Amino acid sequence: MSIGIIRKLKIFLNLIKTFKYQRFMDTNNADTSGFNLWYNKNIKKIFERGSTNMKKRTKIIILAFLTVLVLLTGGFFVYVSDYSHAENIAMALAADPTQATIQDDLVILDPTTPGDTGLIFYPGGKVQAEAYMPLLDRLRDNGITCILVKMPFNLAVFNKNGGEAGFAARPQITHWFIGGHSLGGVMASSFAVDHPDQIQGVVLLGAYVYGGWSPDKALTIYGSKDQVLDKTKIDYTTNVLVIKGGNHAGYGNYGKQKGDGTATISKSEQQRITVEAILEFIGKEK
Repeated sequence: MSIGIIRKLKIFLNLIKTFKYQRFMDTNNADTSGFNLWYNKNIKKIFERGSTNMKKRTKIIILAFLTVLVLLTGGFFVYVSDYSHAENIAMALAADPTQATIQDDLVILDPTTPGDTGLIFYPGGKVQAEAYMPLLDRLRDNGITCILVKMPFNLAVFNKNGGEAGFAARPQITHWFIGGHSLGGVMASSFAVDHPDQIQGVVLLGAYVYGGWSPDKALTIYGSKDQVLDKTKIDYTTNVLVIKGGNHAGYGNYGKQKGDGTATISKSEQQRITVEAILEFIGKEK
């Protein structure tokens, strides 16, 4: 038996004796001054010492919790501050009011001749949203209204339902599609599952269907040199396009991506092939 348990048993037995003694003294109208002196000297001190120790332990626990919270918060901000920045050509497109309309967290590219088809796009994880402007600009030139959603901390997981703002921004669109790159594609697929009456198809770039969305209503594109995508997640063959020589980062203009393979085709070529495939897919699904 441990010392701690023995000590607690002794305290418990002393309390029983104390109770019996007090009851005897009260019954016989005896002088209790001696008892009170003994109680204050022994039992009362035990409880006071226990209360003090409890307060110390509580302070230590609170201090430890706050320390862990500060470390986790700091680590998170260090993590999200290290992201891929859009190249100048992409930033110039987003900043040009004749090319794009900024509306809260949306960057909207309207075609010269308004159409009835729109594509909401979620950027890849830790990639500045504007990096996908050149890709979306090509789609806009082919009559597709494109709505790029900027994400909190450049992570689509923090605003999976950002596409709802796209619906509201262009209510005249009657054929909606949603797409995304990498993590953005996964979140776009999840959004589509929650909005089956509004979304007609999903475009996945370096990503895979997620959340129960049917591959029959999705276009999955990845490069043969992509070493970031977990290809084991693509356990279907419907509407899958492998771009020979393409890699994971080729859909956006943000430079090289850590862990990615080296592309043997240019970003411009990879984006051209991607746009052609998207247009064909949208044409079939409308």
